[in-house]
Amino acid sequence: MSEVRIAVEQRNEFGKGAARRTRRAGKIPAVLYGHGADPKHLSLPSVEFARAVRENGHNAVLTLEVQGSADELALTKTITAHPIKGYIEHVDLLLVKRGEKVTVNVPIVITGDAASGALVSQELTEVEIEAEALHIPEQVELSIEGLEIGTQLHVSDLKLPKGSTLQGDPEAMVVNISEAAASMEEESATEGEEPAAEEETSEEA
Repeated sequence: MSEVRIAVEQRNEFGKGAARRTRRAGKIPAVLYGHGADPKHLSLPSVEFARAVRENGHNAVLTLEVQGSADELALTKTITAHPIKGYIEHVDLLLVKRGEKVTVNVPIVITGDAASGALVSQELTEVEIEAEALHIPEQVELSIEGLEIGTQLHVSDLKLPKGSTLQGDPEAMVVNISEAAASMEEESATEGEEPAAEEETSEEA
């Protein structure tokens, strides 16, 4: 994951009205907290922040260039989006230091194809891991290539990148591979056709 530099501004107005004015100006209200420091109220440039998240995921690490202050390193912790219109309403940022380890949720991406006739159910879409702030993986891949019906994969089956450690329940199920309903219906239909075929043979005889 690459480090992204973003120029931010400090906010001196608070409340819903101030937040709306910030968004109308093409910026996103944000709060930076952590390491026992007083929270800092900031505004992020909407376009640049959206690009950072798109290219680096929701755990994007930002170098915040604050006018009149030293640059600060921050992990994107929480992104609140409008439930209908989808634009970003607010962002929580966590102050971090180089070399520091953080706990984050990382997406699980399933790759490959299971055996023919299998139904693949992904029961878990994210896994909680601990990793160095500047080396957070964008995702963790789990291959199901060729796996047979009846196979179950758990968090303990995930192969985490070097330097990352599991924080979640290792017994939590990630993938369940069962028999596809269509396949079962075809078998039932085939079984139901057999007596009819026998009757036709009998009548012809």
